Amino acid sequence: MKSILVTGGAGYIGSHVVQQLRGRGERVVVLDNLYSGFADAVRDAELVVGNVGDQVLVSRVLAEHRVDAVMHFAAHTVVPESVRDPLKYYGNNTCNTRNLLACCAEAGVDKIIFSSTAAVYGALAGGIADEDTATQPINPYGMSKLMSETMLRDLSAASALRHVILRYFNVAGCDPQGRIGQRTPNATLLLKVACEHAVGKRPSLSIFGTDYDTPDGTGIRDYIHVEDLAAAHLQALDHLRANGESLTLNGGYGHGYSVREVIDTVRRVSGRSLNVIEQPRREGDPPMLIARADRLRQRLGWTPRHDDLEFIVRTALAWERRLAAAEHPP
Repeated sequence: MKSILVTGGAGYIGSHVVQQLRGRGERVVVLDNLYSGFADAVRDAELVVGNVGDQVLVSRVLAEHRVDAVMHFAAHTVVPESVRDPLKYYGNNTCNTRNLLACCAEAGVDKIIFSSTAAVYGALAGGIADEDTATQPINPYGMSKLMSETMLRDLSAASALRHVILRYFNVAGCDPQGRIGQRTPNATLLLKVACEHAVGKRPSLSIFGTDYDTPDGTGIRDYIHVEDLAAAHLQALDHLRANGESLTLNGGYGHGYSVREVIDTVRRVSGRSLNVIEQPRREGDPPMLIARADRLRQRLGWTPRHDDLEFIVRTALAWERRLAAAEHPP
């Protein structure tokens, strides 16, 4: 039986994809350096601890596990950090992807699913992006991912490789059964930060920018539940296995919520008052970013199951409560 290599499979999104792959009986090997991932999040898949940029290791894993498809999640993903330390992002996100692609080309791996980002679009005049919208990243994170997309397309044009690029919008929520979730230390994702504050892990919650040209002055994002996004990866794999063509697809629901709307939902679901501090805008944050995601539905037959902000918050909050209970048992 052939294997699927999942790089970064011990991280937040990768671990949810691994869990769904294993749930349908796929053979999976995870490669993760555990920089921001957790070994126990891999659950019953095999874990190899190491770096995607280590070509000797990657080549050995591809051969020993008879890998015929790769799902590539391993990356740094914090926008403000990418602005402060761009070479860290180009080194890990771009150069290591190049090394992974070289190993795949040498091993004859012809199916790759790539974790990209809506940050490739930059600050859009209308705030809504489809897959044909011009890519104009405004931070090194988005640019590092766009460079990797370009390498994938060029390699596909020159070889038998076929790929699916999924451009994530704002991924949120956790496994509804509470088995895995978002555990990144010092997280910057709004929903996780808000839920951490709601369970007492943080003394306050900041809104970065209240003067955007939006209905309530705060940024608007398209929040997609991690389980729905994970399911899209499995359908992308099925598409490539059926000899489908290379695709670039937006991963979002097609509508957005403001920062204030998200915070109000966390307040309502948690039943807690929140200490919200208003701060200036962060460098590199666009005012609004919403997906046109019709192509994902049409090309892969994807139908989201959790397009509900309250459900997203409930699963994220349940996970934070579980983490808090584990850290401070009665």
